[in-house]
Amino acid sequence: MALDAGASGIITMIKNGNMNAIHDLWDELANFGADRSDETLVHLMEGLCALAGACNITWMGAVRLDTSFVNDPAKGWRPGVVSFLHTALPLDDAVREQTKKLEQGNVDENIIRNLDGAGSFRANRLRDLVGPEWFESFYYRTYYRDVGHNDAVWVAFPVNKDIESWFGIFRDASQPLFTETERDEIAYALRGLKWFHRQLMLSHGLLVAKNPLTAAERKVLHLLLTGLSEKLIAEQLGRSYHTTHEWITSIYRKFGVNNRAALMALWLGKAA
Repeated sequence: MALDAGASGIITMIKNGNMNAIHDLWDELANFGADRSDETLVHLMEGLCALAGACNITWMGAVRLDTSFVNDPAKGWRPGVVSFLHTALPLDDAVREQTKKLEQGNVDENIIRNLDGAGSFRANRLRDLVGPEWFESFYYRTYYRDVGHNDAVWVAFPVNKDIESWFGIFRDASQPLFTETERDEIAYALRGLKWFHRQLMLSHGLLVAKNPLTAAERKVLHLLLTGLSEKLIAEQLGRSYHTTHEWITSIYRKFGVNNRAALMALWLGKAA
């Protein structure tokens, strides 16, 4: 379901209490600094779970790459990074298996239907994407039911033509299926966070960096955004100044900037 039109109608369907909760969540997220993107994401996930009465939530930074084979059903889209609020080995295994199948061109119907709308903001329940027979499929049994998920709402926010921020909100078998109104409330909550989707991609090096940041580089990046000197960053990380400087140089190179001021400008939306 694309939500480019009829936004006023959607807003009128949202309960006043939920509307207030969404606006409160937005205000809370705005209080986190740019150096705390991981904490901000967790706070958002917890807030969405409470709002939606969900059991778990995942965020995925989806990236469109040059495909390695002709007629790729996923049209080059791949998960750049995946994060769960409540992680577990079965979930991690399921992500790895699905990523491997994507690389082989083995793409499930629900993913293809969701990717049909790439480039536009969209929010869909599983049954908005697929028919009743899909819920008897191997894919649903393996990647939903067997990992404790019975229903889902998927929301995709295009950051640019090759990057999308995806959220999957899940309910288990003890919970009711998502209604249209609940889907639209989730969509409204995530659509009003354009700044955050962009910041989240930046923090992983997925928006403008030529290559994703390593785990070590992400730690350094967060400290750079606090304004600490290279010497103090090295002390906080317990690493040598030389090693820290090499990481910082690599970060600047990946983002195509020459100094900290230019790096900060990216977070302020003042640079391409």
